[in-house]
Amino acid sequence: MAAAPAPIRVEAPATLAASLDSVSKVYGAFAALRNVSTGFLAGSCTVLLGENGAGKSTLLRVVAGLITPTRGQASLFGGFPQQHRHRVAYMSHATMLYDELTAMENLAYFANLHRGEGCACVGSPEMALRAVGLDPTLTRPVGQYSQGMRQRASLARVLQTDPELLLLDEPFSNLDVRSAGQLVDLLADFRTWPVPGGGVRTIVLTTHQASLAEPLADRTLVMRQGQIAEDSTGKQG
Repeated sequence: MAAAPAPIRVEAPATLAASLDSVSKVYGAFAALRNVSTGFLAGSCTVLLGENGAGKSTLLRVVAGLITPTRGQASLFGGFPQQHRHRVAYMSHATMLYDELTAMENLAYFANLHRGEGCACVGSPEMALRAVGLDPTLTRPVGQYSQGMRQRASLARVLQTDPELLLLDEPFSNLDVRSAGQLVDLLADFRTWPVPGGGVRTIVLTTHQASLAEPLADRTLVMRQGQIAEDSTGKQG
């Protein structure tokens, strides 16, 4: 009797957490993004490199749904960004913390803002602070924190929303090597957190310091003059 044929293995299609299709963003005579098309695989970490003005921050803000492209289309989890904002967290270059408040008071304030907007995705501020290695009972105001502690508190502020897609703009800025290494460890741990209902965590971050982000990076994009000039997969933009 002839042996039964081996079953054909069908690979599941890759899932995109976010994508840009021919996206341009123009401010007057300046094009911050110029006809950018790319996608970010769910579960991956993509690092965006480039000089100031290259378009990195603009790209993040388009993906987050904070600004609308002048031309082209951005999508999140297969839909419009505004439909899935609750699944995304964006940490800007500024910490967005109130210096006169404690870390716990800051997180509680932002959690109430999210709940006031009808978002049920906000978790425990206390758990978020503990996750980044900060003591939620610390009574010292954030204005007295070291830069590394401020970055941790800022990360806790966005992590408390339990995002599937985490967008970080220059998270290593002003950090010493030790603090940057601790942040890398925190982000690596974040990628292992289970997602309620299934799914995986995705990170897209910008930095000038490629060596710091290298342990996290599954893919690296280099941006120049509003375009993707280099892709770690070998594609040219």
